[in-house]
Amino acid sequence: MLELIRSNKRRSVALIAAFVGILCLVGAAFGLWMGNGILGTAIALVVSGALAFGSYWKADAIALAVSRAKPADPQQYQRLHNVVEGLCIASGLPKPRVYIVEDAAPNAFATGRNPKHAAIAVTTGLLEKMNRVELEGVVAHELSHIRNYDILVNTLAVTLVGAVALLANMGIRLMWWNGGRSRRSGDRNDSGNVLAIFGFALLIFAPIIAKAMQATISRKRETLADVSACQLTRYPPGLISALEKLREDSTVTHSATTATAHMWIEQPMSGVGDGGKLAWFNKLFNTHPPLEERIALLREL
Repeated sequence: MLELIRSNKRRSVALIAAFVGILCLVGAAFGLWMGNGILGTAIALVVSGALAFGSYWKADAIALAVSRAKPADPQQYQRLHNVVEGLCIASGLPKPRVYIVEDAAPNAFATGRNPKHAAIAVTTGLLEKMNRVELEGVVAHELSHIRNYDILVNTLAVTLVGAVALLANMGIRLMWWNGGRSRRSGDRNDSGNVLAIFGFALLIFAPIIAKAMQATISRKRETLADVSACQLTRYPPGLISALEKLREDSTVTHSATTATAHMWIEQPMSGVGDGGKLAWFNKLFNTHPPLEERIALLREL
């Protein structure tokens, strides 16, 4: 398990580096088309650095505000607080702040920059539909994300994906409006034309690539968090039963957005079906492994 966690951290660094690399390429393409590739790259570096710095310090506040989460009253939600406290004692983690999301869909997520500055949010639908053992499994899953530092990577992914999409959108809009300053100058050589075409293609496909990478980040971590949760509770049937209830429930989590979808314990939003000839393409953007696969893996423990 420790080796899996170390491997997870190494992949986290590599994925964030890849995000920054894509953002720089988009910036270079943007600047090249507008006549200054170096300036575009510099802008991309500044944007990515500012967003990464801001999300590091405000990760929990951003995710909680977007999800419309409110602090869970210790008296009204005593069962939830007791479960969180008990699992934190067992795992040695400091107790995170506990929040409630008014949503009928059963779901939960964790956010923050490290175990000392973390928060867990659960929906009212989850509390209504899960018994204590199942709730322990879900909370243990979220605590595992905190212990494995998935919460920081997930939040950085949100901001970097947004930066790629924003910069690509700006580049395409500017090209639409004025055709590109360097393109109008009439002195572009064949090599420059090739680079411009490559840059235009990159501006179009970069957001798609970034979204696929965002989905990859979540899928790899959900499986590890499931296994870590069972190690923490020492009772896999609890989480298995919770995942089975999530599988049977088709309610859309209205508090979730496409930017935060990968942070929840299961796919929170309805989307394109996986059937048909484009099933392989649709699966590239799934933020979570299929619940059937997660349940089957836990049953082998």
